[in-house]
Amino acid sequence: MLDLQLEGKVAIVTGGSDGLGRATAHRLAASGARVAICARRADHLEAAAEAVRRATGGEVLAVPTDVADARQIDAFVEAVSARFGGLDILVNNAGTSAANPFESLDDAAWIADIDLKLMSAVRMCRHAIPLMRARGGGSILNVTIVGGKAPAARSVPTSVTRAAGINLTKALANEFAPEGIRVNTICLGLVQSAQWERRAAAQGKSLAELTEEMAKRIPLGRMGTAEEFADLAAFLVSPLAGFITGTAINFDGGASAVV
Repeated sequence: MLDLQLEGKVAIVTGGSDGLGRATAHRLAASGARVAICARRADHLEAAAEAVRRATGGEVLAVPTDVADARQIDAFVEAVSARFGGLDILVNNAGTSAANPFESLDDAAWIADIDLKLMSAVRMCRHAIPLMRARGGGSILNVTIVGGKAPAARSVPTSVTRAAGINLTKALANEFAPEGIRVNTICLGLVQSAQWERRAAAQGKSLAELTEEMAKRIPLGRMGTAEEFADLAAFLVSPLAGFITGTAINFDGGASAVV
């Protein structure tokens, strides 16, 4: 395994109990980082943390947190700082797909999506940046979607809030580069995750059937995996990517019409 020079680094991964977040926490812990994960379901979160501990031998802190709640974010970051003494890496991964026709959404739906996907990242960054500054720098990774660059019909509110996340990434990258704090985003396409398992069940299909159907839309002929995402995420937050900031990388198998 490539040495990412993450030994002893402290990382936060939101949405860390499943899929992309769990795979990223695993990859970071396997690379020597001390990792804090959060999600809403306490029992499921702790089970994920224990699985990562057993598999990697790493130190993993699990704190049940609803990232749409500012006070819970405050408590989460305070717990991380108290346990690990600082922060080097933040992966803003929390969020679910919400793609609907525009006229079907009321104000409450828009506000809930903004709180979950945009304001959670804003609030996490607000806490993370001073902690990173105190350590001489750090790295932030925001997880967004390719639809934030090129939205399809009936893709709101997610395409709009993720577009804001992409712009937040660039703005923070420009502002905090002089302090050694890098900010990037991975724009997701079709990637296997727990959301797809739930979607397959709702449609009365097996996961294999649904992923085979989705793969027809992708030039590489398959969906991405959580492990492939985690490898990219871990590289981007590592010192090996020290000259990369303000970048939005498509992770979509070539499916997006935009770069």
